[in-house]
Amino acid sequence: MIKDFEHFAPKTLKEALALLDKYQDDCKVICGGQSLLVLMRQGLVAPPYMVDIKGIAELSYIKDEKDGLKIGATTTHRAIEKSAIIKKKYPVLAKMETRLASIQTRNWGTIGGNVCHGDPAGDPMPVFIALNATLTMTGSKGKRSMPAEDFSLDYFETALGPGELLTEIALPVVPANTGTAYYKFNVIESDLATVSVAATVTLGTGDSCQDIRIALGASAPTPIRPKKAEAILKGKKITDALLAQAGEAAAAEADPISDIYASEEYRRELIKVLVPRLTKEAMANAKSK
Repeated sequence: MIKDFEHFAPKTLKEALALLDKYQDDCKVICGGQSLLVLMRQGLVAPPYMVDIKGIAELSYIKDEKDGLKIGATTTHRAIEKSAIIKKKYPVLAKMETRLASIQTRNWGTIGGNVCHGDPAGDPMPVFIALNATLTMTGSKGKRSMPAEDFSLDYFETALGPGELLTEIALPVVPANTGTAYYKFNVIESDLATVSVAATVTLGTGDSCQDIRIALGASAPTPIRPKKAEAILKGKKITDALLAQAGEAAAAEADPISDIYASEEYRRELIKVLVPRLTKEAMANAKSK
């Protein structure tokens, strides 16, 4: 049962930041509530004050700019899924959204809320890491930015500081000859990932791997980049043997748990299979451009 709380619905970022400064540790930020309300019903959190930023219009946008794509934190999953510019320039992001929970959830849930929830099994973060995204946080004292791969610190813990809000996700322009792929393995369609993998490959001369970024979800306390696996492939002509080595390395770098969905050992086996598969798919996407 959810305990009583005082609800604030600021209409501007400035108002929201003032409320966060005023109530500090006694408040929670809600932006859709698809995750937070579940925790409140379970009695895991019981904030006396709630700052609802869903109505801050200045944080809901998708902008295609010279240096890449900018997504406001209160943008809904459904808006990202249906965006024509995202389908054209970052199709992996739109495709990822089609399997994120249900349409009802995507219609109301926001990209910023998902990222700030800090669930290592969430869908967006592996894709953002593979795409080399940058996250911008804003507080009353100003803004700061960091790579997406540095944002998650532990289970449901992020780098957001006191009084800060995630305000924007920036994706750089996709380099030439580059493709990205994402897949999540799960037991129930549109459920959280048992394991997920995203890969971005930039092809060089003779279809060699000029650059690569791999991200694993539901494979550790946070989404991670298995950099030893990347090093096996970077700068080389990709072969099935190298891909198998990369899959083994990624599985060794992971730190999965055992739960009702899968054992630790099964998750490692999934990583061994999915890393080569998604790397191949990313290469094929790069060639098709």
